[in-house]
This record gives sequence, structure tokens and C-alpha cells, in this order.
Amino acid sequence: MFVVSCRRRFATVIAIATDITTDIATRLCARTRALLAGAFAAVALAACGTGAPMPPPPPPDPSAAEQQKQAFVEAMRPRRPGRPVIVVLALNDATETTDLLLPHAVLERADVAEVLVVAPRSGDVRLYPALRVHAEMDFAGFERAHPAGADYVIVPAMEPRDDPQVSAWLARQAARGARVIGVCAGALVVAQAGLLDGRRYVSHWYYQGQVSAERPGATFVPHRRYVVDGDVATTTGITASVPMTLALVEAIGGAPRARALAAELGVPSWTPAHDSTRFGLDLARRAAYIADTLTFWRRERREIEVRDGSDDIALAFAADAWTRTRRAQVEAVAARPAVRLRSGLVLVTRPAIPEAARVALAAGVPPMQQLERTLCEIGRQLGERRRDRVEQELEYASARSAC
Repeated sequence: MFVVSCRRRFATVIAIATDITTDIATRLCARTRALLAGAFAAVALAACGTGAPMPPPPPPDPSAAEQQKQAFVEAMRPRRPGRPVIVVLALNDATETTDLLLPHAVLERADVAEVLVVAPRSGDVRLYPALRVHAEMDFAGFERAHPAGADYVIVPAMEPRDDPQVSAWLARQAARGARVIGVCAGALVVAQAGLLDGRRYVSHWYYQGQVSAERPGATFVPHRRYVVDGDVATTTGITASVPMTLALVEAIGGAPRARALAAELGVPSWTPAHDSTRFGLDLARRAAYIADTLTFWRRERREIEVRDGSDDIALAFAADAWTRTRRAQVEAVAARPAVRLRSGLVLVTRPAIPEAARVALAAGVPPMQQLERTLCEIGRQLGERRRDRVEQELEYASARSAC
């Protein structure tokens, strides 16, 4: 009943928004109309809440967490001879920034597999909430180059989540033996392909109720950053791609390689241990979310200067976090229209604007410190409420003492 009621409220608010935007359409540009419609949609979703409360977390048990990680590692061991092929799936229209950039970058650093960003079409992939990259291969090109299919397919959050080309391609890859990993709300994409039926799963805290409503045979598992069931794995919110990808590196390249990479990234542990009760919309957060969303016109441009070899992970964390404050629109800027990031991925850039505010990428620090520094800076400049909002959306509990 909750889900039905939520959908009815959502439909009602969208209908009102449509009437309003139609009424003033002659006076607004297309971008403004889209922003206004998006604002109304976000208000409706915030009003819907997040479903049933989480059960209390179990007492900390490092041994149990390590066993859960090892279960994932064993399930993800390579099955075919030779160097595995890992696809990071993308939708050209809209794919989540960190969900795509971080697994791709970490796996390239690990050097344990051939890693490709594959989209329905060649050319640009628009990332949200910020940035744009080039797809390395389209579906047709991948089929020609790898007729046996991928060994692993990592599925970020994307919109629309029910794109028929994506659903059909993902189902074909699974049928050919690929292990599928849904990151964050990528669980909804995996569910659309029919791959979560009868399986345990996790997702971003905001969407777990929606997955269960759309796929009643799927079972949500609380208090886990990632979970595997057969040939399908899923993760919680955006930053869960960090421990999951390290566990995948351990499965393919061994524990020493994963430990070395974790030290380089600044990650002390990559078990799935997680306290799900720290994330959700209480009344105060819901009111703040609605207020922030309705003031979408207050965003300022912030620029991140990039060059060939810039760190994908630090860039993703900074751009994602600042844009999620709802007070910034982040652009990657350079003297050329595109640069090649450290992973080899091509990033589309724009010319710098002298009066724009800058977001600095910290030099010589592990990428996870970039996220902590960015959150600290958001708290200093915009207040702790904004910082809390970003942490909720990233599903990340920062070390507040770091500030």
C-alpha cells in the first residue's frame, strides 16, 4: 500500500508540475523548464519517503565481515582461461559519475583484466550529476570483438533504467556466462533485465523499496555494502563501488594485489560491513531536501582544472560531491576540448571562465582523502546540513574528525 500511495502522490505532483510548466512555457527556455520539472519530481520523491525502517545493525563482527567478503571473492573467481574481459556498462543519455569512473579507474590500476566502457552508441556518455566521457566501444563493436561475451559486467545507475537496448544486451551477456554487478541504483537496471528474480540484493538506501516492489521475488539484505547471489552481485550507494571493486580485484588478481591497491587508494578495509540505519530521510532531512531542490536556480558554476593524466577517482569524488550540494554545477575545464585521464578514458572538457569558482584536486594524497577533503570544504563553505545531504546521497559516513 505504501508503494501504491507513493506512486499516486508522485503522479499527482507531476500532473500539477506539468500544468504549471505548460502555463509558463512561452516564457521559459527549455533548460529552465527541464529544471523546474526535475525540481517538482524531486519534491514528490522526497514526500514519498523510503519505506520500512531498517532493523538494528548486528554487533560488529570482523570475522563475519571477512567471511562475507571471501564469499564474494570466491563467487567472482575467473572461470575462463586468459585475461578476463570486464565491461563497465554505460547509457549514453545519463550514467552516474562515480558508479562509472571509479570501478573503471580502479580496475585499470589493478591491471588484472581488459576493461572497457561500453554503451549502446559510440561517442559521448553524459554522466550525472556532472562530467562527460567517451564510450570506448559500442554494443555492436563489442559483439564483434568479443563474440563469447564479457566475463564481468559492472552496471552503474543510469536513466532511464529500463532502456530496452541495455536490458536486452545485459540479459544476453548474462546468458553467455558473464557475472553481473549492479552498483548503487544499478540494481534497478539489473532488475529490469530480469536478473534479480529470486535473488538477495542490496541497493542505494533510497531505492531498495522500489526494487522490492518491482521484483517481489528479490530479497533485500540490510547492513551489507555488497552482496553476491549466484552470478549476480549488487552494492549499496555510490561509494560502495570502492570496497566492491577491491574485492573483485582480489578475486581476479589475488589478495596481495588488492592490499597494495587499497593502500594506494587509502582504503583500510574492503569487507561489506555496513550500518544501514545511518542513512535515510527523517523529517528534517526531507524538509531540507525539498527546500534545496526548489532553489535550483541558486547553483553557481565551479570548475575543476584537468589535464592528461588527471586522476579519475579524485575527479569523480570532487565533481559528484560538489554537484550534489545543489549549489554548484561542476565543469571539467582545460585548454583542449578533451583530455585523457589516468585510466586512459577520454574526458570531454570546456574552456575555463575566469570568474568561476574553482574546485582543487589535492596532489599527492590517496583518492579517498580527496573525498574527505571535499566533504570538509563543503561543510566549511555551505554548512553541515549540506555536507550531511551529500553524505546521504553518496551513502558514505565520513570521518568528521578529519576536518
